[in-house]
Amino acid sequence: MRSDNVKKGLERAPHRALLHGSGVPKSSMNRPFIGVCSSFTDLIPGHSGMRDLERFIEKGIHTGGGYAFLFSVPGICDGIAMGHKGMHYSLPSRDAIADIIECVVEAHQLDGVVFLTNCDKITPGMLMAAARLNIPSIFVTAGPMLSGHWRGQRRSFVRDTFEAMAKYKKGEIDDFEMSNLEQCACPSAGSCQGLYTANTMACLTETMGMSLPGCGTALAIMSKKKHIAFDSGVQICELVRNNIRPRDIMNEKAFRNAVIVDLALGGSTNTTLHLPAIAHEAGVKLNLELFDELSKKVPHISNLRPGGEFFMEDLDYAGGIPAVLKRLEMLVEDNLTVSGKTVKEIAKSAIVFNEDVIRPIDNPYHKEGGIAVLKGNIAPDGCVVKQSAVDPEMLEFTGKAKVFDSEEEAMDAIMGGKIQNGDVVVIRYEGSKGGPGMREMLAPTAAIAGLGLNKVALITDGRFSGGTRGPCIGHISPEAAEGGVIALIQEGDEIYINIRERKIELLVSDTELEERKKKWVKPEPKIKTGYLYKYALNVSSAAEGAIFKKLQ
Repeated sequence: MRSDNVKKGLERAPHRALLHGSGVPKSSMNRPFIGVCSSFTDLIPGHSGMRDLERFIEKGIHTGGGYAFLFSVPGICDGIAMGHKGMHYSLPSRDAIADIIECVVEAHQLDGVVFLTNCDKITPGMLMAAARLNIPSIFVTAGPMLSGHWRGQRRSFVRDTFEAMAKYKKGEIDDFEMSNLEQCACPSAGSCQGLYTANTMACLTETMGMSLPGCGTALAIMSKKKHIAFDSGVQICELVRNNIRPRDIMNEKAFRNAVIVDLALGGSTNTTLHLPAIAHEAGVKLNLELFDELSKKVPHISNLRPGGEFFMEDLDYAGGIPAVLKRLEMLVEDNLTVSGKTVKEIAKSAIVFNEDVIRPIDNPYHKEGGIAVLKGNIAPDGCVVKQSAVDPEMLEFTGKAKVFDSEEEAMDAIMGGKIQNGDVVVIRYEGSKGGPGMREMLAPTAAIAGLGLNKVALITDGRFSGGTRGPCIGHISPEAAEGGVIALIQEGDEIYINIRERKIELLVSDTELEERKKKWVKPEPKIKTGYLYKYALNVSSAAEGAIFKKLQ
């Protein structure tokens, strides 16, 4: 066992003394040492209920024959960090989390790890660490929160807070209504109720085979989730005994399956950043083109919020990811999972309990998958849109640019009534380098939706929350800070978007763009100190997953 490096032999007497000091009895020294990497924090509703799950994982580990050690990593709530300086830190925290886990696991030579996670950047950060370390690992995602209820309707975080702000601004709702929506939108611990980034990544973690069947959709605070946590603790010991490692599971087939399920569900566009970054750590090449290649073949079979009306609880009650795999059995590839069963075995034994929540592939909501990759002179390296959440009338659109060099400028203009139908809102210098950190643009996109501006598009070199809906195109690459064409757009320029044909074009001549390029001056970094400065110096483009480049 790896842990023998800290507990076996005469020269390890001091190490054993310290382990005894932490509470390890002599009788447990020969057990596998299993880390429980918990992202518990009171700051995030998706993580505030993890103390119970830690206990059940620990019980499972001891039942399975291991000895559990809890350690922690930080977490950021994108919803709370959004709209101010805090959002600069969200995406960069993904890589910091992976580094912290590497430090702890290698320093203490743990034999295996149970990763307890839930929200947006924590799950991919942990998956990156698992792939990098390549020691036996299993994931427990803490689960979605319950739907809220107000005036006889189910309520959810994005629709009933972010979008409600714009309705309040228009005078459609009053203080009483707004206050009650705030109190009802997030009624329990858990990740936000739609297929936003946290829940998308939970579903894809299960799809890749890194969590037990049913884990991705099992609701927070429910006993089913506690049972899965316990069983995961038992199973990690089995993975250690059989030396089954993440790279045995997270191979090319696993990532391809993850993209297929992502497209079939209509998941967050943030997966086009996270899956390539995780694949990079696993030694698997995954490029943006695969998303678009498969999107033309994989139908969209489940219409969850933000684009649809179903909630994560509906997906769970309909059979969860096993039922989705059953629908997609002819498209996904067989592969090993941490459960010991293969993907096809899980799919064959699944039951679809609701034909509308998880439709057959010959009766989809949309013939193509949820994500489309567009290219053109604005984005020669690509950009992404959640096409399943776009009104059919806006799949092709030409509008006049309203240009902003930050999210705050754009938000002021939107809430100030300066954006009209027929506009294309351009938000730039918010990319991985220029932001730095690719801030999410949920506030502007939700405000546009809440104000009823249904003939407005938004493009950015930043990114979007999984809760965004409408013709919102992110990850424009190259970004403005690197001198990409988005930096050269001027007020009033016409922009042509054709999602069906995967095109995005600035309707300005090449000669004019060359003249503008000569006059462009690279801006000073927005932040010149601390972690964000180091991040901006070394991070790659969104088209590559916003990963840290190898230092030369």
